[in-house]
Amino acid sequence: SSPAGSSSGTGTLSPFDRRLKRKQKNWAALQAEPAKCDYLREEVGTAAVGGPGRTFPLALDVGSGRGYIAHHLTKETVEKLIQVDIAENALKNAVESEIPTVSVVADEEFLPFKEDTFDLVVSSLSLHWVNDLPKAFREIHQVLKPDGVFIGAMFGGDTLYELRCSLQLAELEREGGFSPHVSPFTAVSDLGHLLSRAGFNTLTV
Repeated sequence: SSPAGSSSGTGTLSPFDRRLKRKQKNWAALQAEPAKCDYLREEVGTAAVGGPGRTFPLALDVGSGRGYIAHHLTKETVEKLIQVDIAENALKNAVESEIPTVSVVADEEFLPFKEDTFDLVVSSLSLHWVNDLPKAFREIHQVLKPDGVFIGAMFGGDTLYELRCSLQLAELEREGGFSPHVSPFTAVSDLGHLLSRAGFNTLTV
């Protein structure tokens, strides 16, 4: 992937250096008490599994990290799970799950699976780090079966709004200009449109 702020071969701007993000996630996964930093993913992972009341034979966790969604799944919900993350250390140090789980090192924008494979795809606090969110949504829709379900959670456009405003005001006052210090986030109002364009229907945002 292209370095942060540079253009890729398609002429689009890539705000994130995915190689650096992978390095950061690998480092974080090896810390003595990673749960102290991942408490938010734990909370969101708990909420994400409270979805439709049916059993899914095969599920995919996109950007699984240390498996915070898998930790809350039961055999009554999912029969088999595949976890995907760009950081191999996160997968190696994943929390235990009671369901059969397979780990795959891969990028969220390039899912290495056949079409119509999964009954359920979940993603918790990972997709806001991808450079091409529409492509990531298309990849997810492609690997889902026609009657499959996608449940995702990501930070919206107003995340850290006060911090961004404070940083901009302080830098304007001291430097006469400002540069971004907080990652860009997708506006919640745009997500429905992006999901619809990717092929999803019956949306709840």
